[in-house]
Amino acid sequence: MKRTLLILMMVFLAMMVVVGCGTENGEDEASTMVLATTTSTYDSGLLDELLPVFEEEHNIEVDVISVGTGQAIETGERGDCDIILVHARELEDQFVADGYGTQRHDVMYNDFVILGPEGDPAGIYDSADITEALENIVEHAEEEVRFLSRGDGSGTHVKEQNLWELAGVDDHSDREWYDSLGQGMGDTLVATNEMQGYALADRGTYLSMEDNLPNLEIVFEGDDELANPYGIIPVNPEEHAAVKHEEAKLMVEFFTSDKAQEIIGEFGIDEYGEPLFFPGAN
Repeated sequence: MKRTLLILMMVFLAMMVVVGCGTENGEDEASTMVLATTTSTYDSGLLDELLPVFEEEHNIEVDVISVGTGQAIETGERGDCDIILVHARELEDQFVADGYGTQRHDVMYNDFVILGPEGDPAGIYDSADITEALENIVEHAEEEVRFLSRGDGSGTHVKEQNLWELAGVDDHSDREWYDSLGQGMGDTLVATNEMQGYALADRGTYLSMEDNLPNLEIVFEGDDELANPYGIIPVNPEEHAAVKHEEAKLMVEFFTSDKAQEIIGEFGIDEYGEPLFFPGAN
């Protein structure tokens, strides 16, 4: 009996030594964190370039929730993620002001574009500004011109609503030519392509899908109102004590670092001839 106990004790001590050696050699089990972000950053493939570098540097595994900006912000408000990366500045500022986020940090930017069918039946290509472009869509709507909206509370949808308001078109959602789909950017562009309609899209998603959208082209771009900045915000641990705030701070440091900013600035050039996003950290 004593011999059996002695053997068991020796086995236990040997296991403890192995575990201890693993810890000393830097083989600790990776911690995990949750990032809630937009479909544009996820579907473009940008996170596939950035997150493995972050995970390797910090031994942190990142679970990604890819939804529209509105849903990502709601995820942060519930404390179901540790950090958000989104693109709707007004909603981002409100998220921080309401105490759900600690501080917003600029990460990158691109811009929105209006896509339409070949031949541009609404005649918006030569519009002086985005207001005139939308007014032209309304004017030609009776000629079976359609506008397709994400309608999902995303950053793109929020921007689109603001642009209609800027153009003084308050009843657009009630018009027969206006289709609110409640879908992500990719599905919205596929539907717009099939219907040969018009839609607002972020440039990065369009470029990444362009080969599959033969009926669409950029028909309006370049207005200052179409700027599309992205911000990263850690969830406030004072609001949700269980969030991984230290990990979130490390992610902020990484996304705003020279290394990450260089990756962002080069992403897409080889495949599309231009970057899908531009570095924006201050």
